Amino acid sequence: MTKKIRLVTALLATGLFAQAHAADKFIIVQSTTSTQNSGLFDHLLPAFKAETGIEVRVVAVGTGQALKNAQNCDGDVVLVHAKAAEEKFVADGYGVKRIDVMYNDFVVVGPGNDPAGVAGSKDVVKSFKAIADKEALFASRGDDSGTHKKEQQLWKAANVDVKAASGKWYRETGSGMGATLNTGVGMGAYVLADRASWIAFGNKGNFKIAVEGDPTLFNQYGVIAVNPAKCPNVKTDLGNTFVNWLVSPKGQATIAAYKKNGDSLFFPNAPK
Repeated sequence: MTKKIRLVTALLATGLFAQAHAADKFIIVQSTTSTQNSGLFDHLLPAFKAETGIEVRVVAVGTGQALKNAQNCDGDVVLVHAKAAEEKFVADGYGVKRIDVMYNDFVVVGPGNDPAGVAGSKDVVKSFKAIADKEALFASRGDDSGTHKKEQQLWKAANVDVKAASGKWYRETGSGMGATLNTGVGMGAYVLADRASWIAFGNKGNFKIAVEGDPTLFNQYGVIAVNPAKCPNVKTDLGNTFVNWLVSPKGQATIAAYKKNGDSLFFPNAPK
């Protein structure tokens, strides 16, 4: 009887250990609302889990906040789109290495009546200047995201002081991409958006792409494993498995396969 009890106890312990181990096989990825809102993760992560057994839990915030979260050791991997900030993250010792993973572009969307007269333009800086000159409504994310960082660069290039216009024609939502697009459509305001979020956005109303095709609007995404030297509890092996899969031929093909209504949302470009 004693042997049977010991056997049952051992089997139960083994089962509980296996369950605990399986439950621990996950990583946290700090990423952007644009990748989340576009539906990319819903496409990528099941394929990754099927191949590796690793669950990925995504925290979708602006790029600036994602990097801050990772600096606080609240993540194993970062997938964002603000190269200068990413390189600083690595230079400061928080990331192991930054790797290009995919790209798309930004677009300026606006109401059909085009109050600033910018529709069809391929010069985004001139278009921003025209929006400011006409004091046409503009909805900004205002959240230190990669999109917001790009927008601030464009206003600076156009010599426009948006701080002085804040609360007037320039409205800051402090929200993610989807919420800012909703706000823009609701108030008839121009919005700078990444193309993937715009394609996936379901509440377009009479809004259309007004400005596109300027090389300045290129939007590169990078992936970075968090440095265990700064964050000892980081799941280095699991995180590296995800990074390596993303930039592998299989991961890159999975990114390329993601489309909405026949439109590609992201284009893989990891180094070979």
